[in-house]
Amino acid sequence: MALTALTASLTKRKALLLTLSTAAVAAGLAAPAQAAGPAAPALTWKPCQPGSAIECASLPVPLDYRKPGGPHLDLAVSRLRTDRPDARRGTLLVIAGGPGSSGNEKLARKGEELRKETRGAYDIVSLDPRGVGGSTKADCKLGEDDLEITHLRAWPEPDGGIGENVTRSRRIAEACARNGGETIRSFSTANEVRDIDRFRQALGEDKLSAWGSSYGTYVGAVYAQKYPTRTDRWVLDSNGDPDPRRVERGWLANMSGAADDRFPDFAKWAADPARDAKHRVAERPEDVRPLFLSLAAKLDRVPERAADGTDQLTGNRLRQALQMALYNDNAFPRLAEQIVAARAAGDRPLPFQPLRVSSTEAAVQFGVLCNDVRWPRSLPDYARDVAVDRARHPLTAGMPVNVTPCTFWPYDPTDKPTRITSEGPSNVLMVQNLRDPATPHRGALKMREAFGDRARMVSVDAGGHGAYLGGGNACGDGAVTEFLTTGRRPARDVLCTAAGMDTK
Repeated sequence: MALTALTASLTKRKALLLTLSTAAVAAGLAAPAQAAGPAAPALTWKPCQPGSAIECASLPVPLDYRKPGGPHLDLAVSRLRTDRPDARRGTLLVIAGGPGSSGNEKLARKGEELRKETRGAYDIVSLDPRGVGGSTKADCKLGEDDLEITHLRAWPEPDGGIGENVTRSRRIAEACARNGGETIRSFSTANEVRDIDRFRQALGEDKLSAWGSSYGTYVGAVYAQKYPTRTDRWVLDSNGDPDPRRVERGWLANMSGAADDRFPDFAKWAADPARDAKHRVAERPEDVRPLFLSLAAKLDRVPERAADGTDQLTGNRLRQALQMALYNDNAFPRLAEQIVAARAAGDRPLPFQPLRVSSTEAAVQFGVLCNDVRWPRSLPDYARDVAVDRARHPLTAGMPVNVTPCTFWPYDPTDKPTRITSEGPSNVLMVQNLRDPATPHRGALKMREAFGDRARMVSVDAGGHGAYLGGGNACGDGAVTEFLTTGRRPARDVLCTAAGMDTK
């Protein structure tokens, strides 16, 4: 798991588990696997909206690929055809992040820019994975309180206790199992990979090119491992550690250090003398972090709701606002305003409008995370990990290593996790910001190591989550565009700075 100013719904999804960035994969590289069952039906395209250049269709996929003649789900798919048919060289798939982000929504936001950047070389396509957007959904039927992001994200109590998190996580897992049915059990990275290959068949393509972002990089990595001969030019943007022992829970845990990596960018911005009084948090960048931590600790004494039921700004709500803001510089002003206003309020609690996701969004996010791998069950181990992590990384206060509904998930994984290897075509280009608050650079280096000579990596000296067509670095964008349009990659891993490419 590229960000600009986002819609409220997209912000909520990314706030919940955008930073989780990738998923577990099926095991080992054997002969390229075929999607089970009959060939995918032809797609019937029509404009998504009157006059729109983007077309939409529905793709039926087996609920269970082991039973291809059984029930099917419908996936919403979309396409933006090249505006230069003579220049067309293939089809490029946009793989969104999450788990739980809409590929069709990303195509709607980025498709025209991507088509222009690649000079019409591709028909650009995407899909909403199972449970997302216009595709068949499941519903955990969670209550409103459980859907608040600071509750789904399992921020520990002010003293570091996890008792409330344990109770809530168990309740959510039981509700998802009770209400989600067989549909929620089918949510997994392995099935998204199978669905992508069924989409490829329906498009009539021998190969696909791809741009996968965040969690979508792991979906893309799994596809490249399972179907290496069906990949053309493969771009993975904002990558996680693919070690089967680290997927899912490890990606969450990496967010602690990732926030530390990224925070100095905000501190520098918030202490800039050019800021007005509403946005300048401190006189010096080095003062911003202790000020923030002190303010969050003070707000830990504020109850979530006032006597009249009004939601109030608490320490964890401020910490969550920070974690969200670190994804993109465009969110810095709002975070700074909250900090300045909270300081000025003194002991007076501030009203706060918490963000919530829908119950169907929660279903797909937890469905994928919990179905992909089996999570540890020991509650004392979680309590210990939270205590250690909140001492080392107080900005995230132990949340990234805390208990989740996956701890109580009643289903065992259907597919074994896969190890990404160096076996396969050398056609992968990775691009990664150095200061990514969700998928840190150190995790991307693990992905790079796993791919071996199959990949090259472009590191970008920038902060935020999402590098290509998102951060404004001409060097990084140029390297990806050149690969997509010409097939040429850097001869070795490179670093892109504001001044250009460093090949040393």
